[in-house]
Amino acid sequence: MPDIQIERRHELGLKAARDIARRWVRQVEEDYGLSCSYQEGETQDLGLFSRAGVEGRVEVSADRFRLHATLGGLFGGFSEQLEQRLRKKLDELLGGAGDEEDDAYNDKDWL
Repeated sequence: MPDIQIERRHELGLKAARDIARRWVRQVEEDYGLSCSYQEGETQDLGLFSRAGVEGRVEVSADRFRLHATLGGLFGGFSEQLEQRLRKKLDELLGGAGDEEDDAYNDKDWL
């Protein structure tokens, strides 16, 4: 099964990073029908997400985001495209400018 691993450093602090992570979790839950949970920790939070063919987690700390997803079934064949979209979305949420051009696919087509 293909894995996607994305890590981004930031200087937001835990409170601001937590706000961004919670927004991301709500967005993917609504947009893609993922089952999500979010657990706050003292120094690190953990968001879990899953649905048929997709399972993963996002770890959030004061200076880093780590996303890990395992793709199975039909999603496995789209791992590169999904990883590019996830990187772009995370960069947008963190305030970075994505260098990649959008293509003809709608984000919701992938999950």
